[in-house]
Amino acid sequence: MNMAETLLNSEVKRCAVVTGANKGIGFEICRQLISNGIFVVLTSRDRNKGLEAVENLKKSGLSNVTFHQLDVMNLTSVSSLAEFIKTHFGKLDILVNNAGIGGVTIVDEDQLRVLMLEDEKYLENPKLKQIWTEPYDEAEKCLKTNYHGVRAVTEALAPLLELSDSRIIVNVSSDMGMLKNIGNEKSFEVLSDVDCLTEERIDEVVKTFLDDLKVGCLEAKEEQPHQTAQGSEHIRDLPLPLQEPNYSVKL
Repeated sequence: MNMAETLLNSEVKRCAVVTGANKGIGFEICRQLISNGIFVVLTSRDRNKGLEAVENLKKSGLSNVTFHQLDVMNLTSVSSLAEFIKTHFGKLDILVNNAGIGGVTIVDEDQLRVLMLEDEKYLENPKLKQIWTEPYDEAEKCLKTNYHGVRAVTEALAPLLELSDSRIIVNVSSDMGMLKNIGNEKSFEVLSDVDCLTEERIDEVVKTFLDDLKVGCLEAKEEQPHQTAQGSEHIRDLPLPLQEPNYSVKL
């Protein structure tokens, strides 16, 4: 038997990779894909949690799933996933970039819940500054995950996606990815000009933001304490080269 056929059967012709899928939205995406006849490679950074998620799916009668460990910030881990897909499937039909982190430290979770319930525009509420903070190391980790990680995974799996005649890439984000929530005028101008957007221009926005955050001059440039999460989520929505077709889903 061809190795590319070892995990597929005669009734399952399409396969999908879902990142950050051991719980929450990622787990539910896996469940629905499997229910619709698609074989899913469920990935997560934590091996034990990922295996537990796969076991829970199988216990519910959804058997067309397997686990592969993936740390989107680790290029060796990303390459290992790509090789696994190539060996066992020969191609990839669906990539769901779901793995992501917030980039902030929540000081008071109860106050945050209340603010989100009471104010639809809570991201613009000045009270948010007292509810969460944005340490530099968290911001850097957020951008490495939500932007560089998504980019690395997409580029590594692109050759396998190109072998599918029905390839789909889905980037999952939230309302934080909306351009209107980005306070810095220059960042807004660059990221909203999709026709002229390049990877180099995106990288420059990311570098400038981190430099400003490190020296503490974000507020002088009208940035808010939650700009990393917002900026990185918008950037992950942008159609990078090789991402065709591309879908961005905000939840």
